[in-house]
Formats: sequence, C-alpha cells, structure tokens
Amino acid sequence: MGVMDLFWLFFIISALQPVLQRRFLDAMRLRKIAQIEKARNSRVILLVHRQETMSLLGFPIMRFIDVHDSESVLRAVQLTDDDVPIDLVLHTPGGLVLAATQIARAIRQHKGKVTVFVPHYAMSGGTLIALAADEIVMCPHSVLGPIDPQLGQMPAASVLRVVEQKPLAEIDDQTLIMADVGRKAIAQVESLAVELLSDKMDEAAARELAARLATGTWTHDYPISAEEARAMGLPVSTEMPPEVLELMTLYPQPVQRQGGGVEFLPEPRGRQRLR
Repeated sequence: MGVMDLFWLFFIISALQPVLQRRFLDAMRLRKIAQIEKARNSRVILLVHRQETMSLLGFPIMRFIDVHDSESVLRAVQLTDDDVPIDLVLHTPGGLVLAATQIARAIRQHKGKVTVFVPHYAMSGGTLIALAADEIVMCPHSVLGPIDPQLGQMPAASVLRVVEQKPLAEIDDQTLIMADVGRKAIAQVESLAVELLSDKMDEAAARELAARLATGTWTHDYPISAEEARAMGLPVSTEMPPEVLELMTLYPQPVQRQGGGVEFLPEPRGRQRLR
C-alpha cells in the first residue's frame, strides 16, 4: 500500500468518525430513554440545548427553544395517551416565547402527571415551561431563571423604566415604540404565568409570583435555586433519578477549538473505608 493509499484511507476514516460517533450516541440515547420509560412507565421527552456556541463555516451559532422544538414536543404529547405520565427533561437557555408558550400549554393540558427534570439549568422560556408541570425535579445546584421578556439584547422592564424616569421630550421615537412593545410583552408573559400557576396556588399568590418572575425583579440570568423555587411555592423536588443524569452525559458539548478546563474520572467516588 502506497503513501497516497494510506492518505486516502486516513481521510476516509477521519471523515466517517464523526458520523459513526453520532450514530453510536443516538443509539445509546434511545436505549437509555427506553430504559427510563420502562422503569417509570412514562413518556420521556427531551428538550436539550447547548448554550455555548460552536463553529459552522466560521460563524457562531446558538441553540434555543424555537418553533421546530414546539412542533416536535407537541407531536410527542399528541402521541401520548391521556393517562400516561410525561417526563420532560429540560436543559436550555430559553428561546422564543411563542414556542415556549405552546409547549407549556400542551403539557399543562395533559391529563396524566407531568414531571419536568432540570439536571443543570432551564432558564427563561425553559422556566416558563417548568411552571406548567405538576412537579419540577432539580439537583441541589440546578437553576431556573426569570421569565421577563427581552427586546433584542435589552430587558423590556429596563426599557420601560427609562421611559418612566426621563422627560418625554428627551426620549426618541424608537425608544418609545420599544417601551410600548415591552409593556405588552410583560403583560402577556405575566398573564401566561398566572394561567400556568393557577392549579398550584391561589390566584393572589399566582399573580404575585408571576409579577416577580416577569417584571424585571432580577437580571435575566439570575439563578433561582431549587431551595428558592420551593420557597416561592413551586412544586420542587430534589430527588433527581440517576438515570436522568446518565442520559445527560450522552449529550456532550461539541468540541471547540479551545477545550474546556475541567477534567475528572467519570465514576462515582467514595471515601475508602479503613480496615
């Protein structure tokens, strides 16, 4: 075998490796999902996004909740009998309010128990979806986040505060238009949150919590821990099944040009007993 033959063989193997690795991961995910469904007698749905960017022809892209996700989740819910519980695994930085609203309403209207699992984080639109669940299962260090609407890169609540604090003559038309849109967006999300919370607490408590989450109480990336979420009145448990955490290991972060700085042996580690 000549040098060119070796070169082409190396090229073909290198080209096929990502494809074979992806198919292997897909098969392992399906096996793990089937295992969880059998153990819990439920429908398992995953909504998993990676917040970090990856390179595509030199352009960074980011995954978030979009209409494709809502179509897929709604289809999964429609294929599930009314009395079958749904286990929804959420790992997302958020996304489109429209898509998150469709998913939230679909799982809230499902007659069987709906459990949302948050192994790491479910921010913004992910939190909106979690509000619709009968139970939210988090790890001790998992987080939810505020659901205040964003206008591009700016929080709607902050735009409103600028308009409220400055004389009208000093505010340009673009800012006034954004403030009007922001006021409507906050009212819509707040109303939706009340709707999703109405079966978990009385109306006054639901309105208070919805306002707290939707009107800019915190920065948009404020981490709401399991303990804080429980104190807010949300049905939060920290009994995370190990199978869900094992499933998340099958969604590795795409390899970056600069690798991460965290390494460890991926096995449970306990203190050795002295004999």
